[in-house]
Amino acid sequence: MKCNIPTMLTWLRILLIPVFVCVFYLPTTPQTFGSAENMGAIPAHWVNFIATTIFAIAAFTDWLDGYLARRWNQTSAFGAFLDPVADKLMVAAALIVLVEFERVGAMVALIIIGREIAISALREWMAGEGQSSSVGVAMIGKVKTAAQMVAILFLLYWDNISVLGNALPTKLIGQTLIVFAAFLTLLSMAYYLKAALPKIKAK
Repeated sequence: MKCNIPTMLTWLRILLIPVFVCVFYLPTTPQTFGSAENMGAIPAHWVNFIATTIFAIAAFTDWLDGYLARRWNQTSAFGAFLDPVADKLMVAAALIVLVEFERVGAMVALIIIGREIAISALREWMAGEGQSSSVGVAMIGKVKTAAQMVAILFLLYWDNISVLGNALPTKLIGQTLIVFAAFLTLLSMAYYLKAALPKIKAK
């Protein structure tokens, strides 16, 4: 295994997962520092902010490692395997945490995580059959991923954001986008299954 910067960024994304999860289990308080009972606790807003920042960094490294691998011609079979694994682990960790804190419905999380497992298995099988291009990343998959990542960022931050003196309804936007992402998840799964159907029938 070659250790290059793109691969190191992918490993960094994986190492950030336990840090991201642990942030949500730090002692928190909705109050500010100062009182004796709150000593050592972190305001809930800052927990949300830190978790959102970690997820945003992970999302950025997802783009950056792919860009650098292509730019520096450092693509590899191992990197191509590890990169989507890191992405799916990070998204799954975020969704599980959001379900536990009742910011996302369990059904929505199940649809998104289940689809990722199913399509990953389908792609692996199609690659073994020499038909990986048939289930390559399609535009609907890219739109789904974009909606999903933005939704998770809003749901992690959770608190309203002030924009030009008005409160941006972060919770509503995040919950609407994640439902939209779940809908696109089902559509994209149907698209990939349809593309693989001729090979499946041949078996």
